[in-house]
Amino acid sequence: MNSEAPQPLVLFMPSGKRGHFPIGTPVLDAARSLGVYVESVCGGRATCGRCQIEIQEGNFAKHKIVSSLDHISSKGPKEERYERVRGLPEGRRLSCSCTVQGDLVVDVPQDTVINAQVVRKAATDRVIERNPSVQMCYVEVDEPDMHKPLGDLDRLKAVLEKDWGWKDLQVAPYLLTEVQKILRKEGWGVTAAIYRDAESARPLMIALYPGLKNEAYGIACDIGSTTIAMHLVSLLSGRIVASSGTSNPQIRFGEDLMSRVSYVMMNPDGREAMTKAVREAVNTLIGKVCEEGGVDRHDILDAVFVANPIMHHLFLGIDPTELGQAPFALAVSSALQLWAHEIDIDINRGARLYTLPCIAGHVGADAAGATLSEGPYRQDKMMLLVDVGTNAEIILGNRKRVVAASSPTGPAFEGAEISSGQRAAPGAIERVRIDPETLEPKYRIIGVDKWSDEPGFEEAAAATGVTGICGSAIIEIIAEMYLTGIISENGVVDGALSARSPRIFQSGRTYSYLLRDGEPKITVTQNDVRAIQLGKAALYAGVKLLMEKQGIEHVDMIRFAGAFGSFIDPKYAMVLGLIPDCDLAEVKAVGNAAGTGALMALLNRDHRRDIEQTVRKVEKIETALEPSFQRIFIDAMAIPNKVDAFPHLSTVVTLPERKVLAEDEGNGEGHHPRRRSREERAARRQRG
Repeated sequence: MNSEAPQPLVLFMPSGKRGHFPIGTPVLDAARSLGVYVESVCGGRATCGRCQIEIQEGNFAKHKIVSSLDHISSKGPKEERYERVRGLPEGRRLSCSCTVQGDLVVDVPQDTVINAQVVRKAATDRVIERNPSVQMCYVEVDEPDMHKPLGDLDRLKAVLEKDWGWKDLQVAPYLLTEVQKILRKEGWGVTAAIYRDAESARPLMIALYPGLKNEAYGIACDIGSTTIAMHLVSLLSGRIVASSGTSNPQIRFGEDLMSRVSYVMMNPDGREAMTKAVREAVNTLIGKVCEEGGVDRHDILDAVFVANPIMHHLFLGIDPTELGQAPFALAVSSALQLWAHEIDIDINRGARLYTLPCIAGHVGADAAGATLSEGPYRQDKMMLLVDVGTNAEIILGNRKRVVAASSPTGPAFEGAEISSGQRAAPGAIERVRIDPETLEPKYRIIGVDKWSDEPGFEEAAAATGVTGICGSAIIEIIAEMYLTGIISENGVVDGALSARSPRIFQSGRTYSYLLRDGEPKITVTQNDVRAIQLGKAALYAGVKLLMEKQGIEHVDMIRFAGAFGSFIDPKYAMVLGLIPDCDLAEVKAVGNAAGTGALMALLNRDHRRDIEQTVRKVEKIETALEPSFQRIFIDAMAIPNKVDAFPHLSTVVTLPERKVLAEDEGNGEGHHPRRRSREERAARRQRG
């Protein structure tokens, strides 16, 4: 009769996974059978302390379960010894040493890490369920016996199979000469680092440590054309130990991607020089995060990298010249698995390196990382994901269909080709407002909290000076000039306003706006406005083409990715016509989404399979081949747009009435025939 009684129900939180188990089942075994990730290094010996849990008491009506401390076994000798020697927080148990005695609600704490490093910088507050490719396994190996002539490595493999279930184990070649020394160092007790990227793959022993090794680390790295960002992470706890970034030294070979491709084409050793430069920068950054986190770089056992296609190829030592010309062919687009030391990355000799797949010729592994992070393919609503740079990457879709494109926006949004433009740095103007009555500006600079019209601004700015305009301010000032009537919807500076304000002054045949009269003098010229119009029109045209492919008139949500996207004010981006109309509450900056995607792939190998499968389904649209690109581009030159309505934007901003200036007159639509001809030529150039 007893045997027919229902087995106890065990519910694990926060995952919500549940199952029935016989009385006496170790809680750790129950977790593993349900796929709940609970770390254990010591193999159930109650020495590592990684498998801590908490039992929740009470009647959980929602889950139809009554959980009690009486429903778990009392502490045994091993657990008591651990608590006495190492200490166990109140309410915590070691799941390897306690068994199921009745219905349980088991909480797996997110901070179950022993001797944890202090988290210095947080890359994301997102909780990432852990299922890393590296598992640390402590075993005690039988000493050699003259009557049983099995080799040391073979006995190690046998006990790893017996204690941990690792069958058909491969061994990193460098360990063959090290294994005997390591086994004897701590009396035949060792910790093996086992790497398995996929369930179907053969397990691989990549490192071996004498005694109990209670920590392992990984790095997630985003190699951008301007900066390189890196996170150092505990693979066992998921904690971000340190984060840092550095400039990409390849800038000295060319500011934008195409100029670097040109450098490779024109210099016999160009590819090797740029590959060496970026690898050295990565190694320096590894040293920096390890020093900050107090970690030995040789304890890094796994690494995940994302990058745009050209950075991806140069990092791997691949000639990128095919990406500089149609049909923009990638040497390899699939995800890659490498030995880190093969590409000169100075971490553990056995460490593995994984790169996310590239989506297409100019939509790279960074876009794949951002797609994994933000998950348009996991949404019911239509999400637009945009990474704004010299080459904008655009993803649009939902769980039914995802399409992607790249758009050659040019370097204007990063300050290049703008008369007073510069990269974001202390002293750069980052925010701008213009009084609609007086046309007087006020602004803020990076490094100073005060606005320019507040007392104490000049004293606070003296250390850096006011040096130029960075990308976020370029968007704001053009939008503000439009809202205040300084420029027309076609981007022409209204010279008639020079009678009203000395801020508008003649410069050759056109007019400019004086933002700051000092040293240096900071102005916005007609050519600056034109450069921004070209960039924003290219981006908007790419978005609209994807919307046409999806058969939609509007998007439900917009996400700005990348460092630049983090500082864009969504309202001004929409006023400018950089993005289509959308509820502003649904327009958000998501920071370095590519880096977050790399972090997800580092901490959970299932995310690697997820993005690999997703990328194969993404439809790439080549904007240069679309016949409607030129029409959409010309309409998008207007601010915010010649034909598209912005009803959501109109609820929060009063858009000016159409203002037709003398230069714009000619065809009733605000386009002079000669001007339209120039825009058509510009559209053709943007298409490549």
